Amino acid sequence: MNFRVYMLAIAAFVVGMVELIVGGILNLIAEDLNISVSSAGQFITIFSVTFAISGPILVNLTAKLERKKLYLYMLAVFLISNVMVALTSSYAAIVAARALAAMSGSVIVVLSVSMAAAMVPESHKGRAIGIIYMGISGSLVLGVPVGMMIGNAFGWRAPFIVIAVLTLLSMGGVALFTKRTAPSPVVPLRRQLASLKDSKIISAQLIGLLLLTGHLTLYGYLQPFVDATFQISPQMMSAVYFLFGIAAVLGGGAGGWISDRLGTKRAILGITASFSVSMFLVLVTSQTAFWLFLPFMMLWSGLSWSIAPAMQTYLLQLAPDHAETQFSLNSSMTHLGIAAGSIIGGAVMDHGSVSDNPWVGGLIASLAFGMALFSFSRRTKPAAEREMAAAAAK
Repeated sequence: MNFRVYMLAIAAFVVGMVELIVGGILNLIAEDLNISVSSAGQFITIFSVTFAISGPILVNLTAKLERKKLYLYMLAVFLISNVMVALTSSYAAIVAARALAAMSGSVIVVLSVSMAAAMVPESHKGRAIGIIYMGISGSLVLGVPVGMMIGNAFGWRAPFIVIAVLTLLSMGGVALFTKRTAPSPVVPLRRQLASLKDSKIISAQLIGLLLLTGHLTLYGYLQPFVDATFQISPQMMSAVYFLFGIAAVLGGGAGGWISDRLGTKRAILGITASFSVSMFLVLVTSQTAFWLFLPFMMLWSGLSWSIAPAMQTYLLQLAPDHAETQFSLNSSMTHLGIAAGSIIGGAVMDHGSVSDNPWVGGLIASLAFGMALFSFSRRTKPAAEREMAAAAAK
C-alpha cells in the first residue's frame, strides 16, 4: 500500500480525535471555566452539528480547487482553531473555535478519502479507503483516553496543544510527499439530498442516527457517570476509557464477521437489539461491583461500532449507483447522532441525575431496532426510478 495513504490516515486520525476528546476531561474544563459539566459537554455538540451540516456544503463550494492546496488550507485552519481553544478562557470563543475545527475537519476527512483513492490502482481503492476509515474510527474511540491521560497530567488545554503539534507535522508530510491532485466531479447538494425522499433509504439512514444518539447520551458523560457511581481515581478512569476503546475497535472487526455470517439484515436487527439491552445491563451492573460493571461496559462499547460494516453494506445494496452519496450522508447522520446524544445526555443530567443516562440512552437506541424493521419492510426502488428522482433534483 502507498505510504502516502497511511499519512493521510494519520491526518484523519488527528482530526477525529478532536471531536470527542473533551468527553473524558469534562470535569476539568467545567472547573476551569466555571461552567456546568453539561455546558462543557456542548463542546461535543457544536463540533458534531457543524461537522454534519458543513461537510457536504463546503465540499461543493470548494469543488474547483486543487485538492492538495485545499488540504493544506484546511489543515492550517484546523491548526489555528485548536490553538484558539488552548489559549482562550472565553466560552464563546471556544465554541467558535470548535465550530471552525469541525468545518475544516469535515473537508479534511472527505479529501483524505478521495486523495487516498486517487493514489492507488483500481484494485486497491477499497483497501485505501478502508485504511482512512480505520484512522477515523480509531480516533473516535481512542481520542477520549488519550485526552484524559494528557489532560489529567498537564491540564485540559494540553491535549489541544498536542493536536496542534500533530496537525503541524501532518501539514509538513502532506506538503512534502503528496502530489497535486485535480478536483473530482462533485455531486450537487440537491442531488445528494434527493435520495432521502425514498422512505427505505431515509429510514436506513436514521438507524445509525438513533443508535449514536442513544450511545452518546451515556458515552458523552461516561466520566461523570463512572465517577459518581464508583468514585475511582483519574488513572483508573483512563484505564476504563482505554478498555472501552479496545472493545470498540474489536467490535468493529467482529461486526464484519457477523454481517458475513448472518447476512446484512439479520446483523442489523441483532446488533441494534443487543446494543439497547447492553445499555440497560450497564445500568444494572453499575449498582453492583466495579469488576462486574467493566465487562458489560466493554460489551456495550463493542456493539457500538459493530453495526458499521452491516450498515455500509446495506446502504450499498439500496443505492449501488450512488454509494458515495449514501456514505457521505451516513457520516452526517453519525455526527448528528453524536450531537443529539450530547444534548439529551446533558439535559438528563441537568433535570435528573447522571445515573438516568443509561436507561434514557437505551430507550432511544431501541428505536433504531424499530426503524430497521420499517426500512426492511419498504419496497426497494429500481435504479431507473432513483435516476428519475435525481434528475428532477438537478
